[in-house]
Amino acid sequence: MSASIELVRGDITAIEVDAVVNAANESLQLGSGVAGAIRRRGGPSIQQECDRIGHCATGSAAVTGGGFLPARWVIHAVGPVWRGGGQGEEKVLASAIGAALDRAEEVGAESVALPAISTGVYGFPIDRAAEISLAEARRFAAGARGVRRIVFCLFDETAFGAFERARQLYQL
Repeated sequence: MSASIELVRGDITAIEVDAVVNAANESLQLGSGVAGAIRRRGGPSIQQECDRIGHCATGSAAVTGGGFLPARWVIHAVGPVWRGGGQGEEKVLASAIGAALDRAEEVGAESVALPAISTGVYGFPIDRAAEISLAEARRFAAGARGVRRIVFCLFDETAFGAFERARQLYQL
């Protein structure tokens, strides 16, 4: 079985999927950006669950319930802070994407939506992040067991354009 990969422009907190991925920090504090949107719409139970988990290493992912979101689960994937590209950031971003998709598989999600992880305040160049994210999704999709639909939900036209260019590159 393989999963489909889609791109949509919109609000990840409103998309109808089983799981949404949060661009998280290691302390799992829902601050700004995607995390802030998830906190505002999903309610306090998500942060409470994050507090119980406590920590998630960069390149890894943890799961909480979805609170008031349409999604049943939130997968908190910790991407790298961009430090110029010489400290393994690309490998760590691929690891975070892979870990998020693995967690989706583990909880039984058939559909999962991901943002452009690490491209906001963490400063990862959007074009390279798009290529890495889609390549990792394609690798995962080829062997997916339960996940049938992977959606990259991109908030603005810049991110959507970068992912569209990367999709054409990978002929997805």
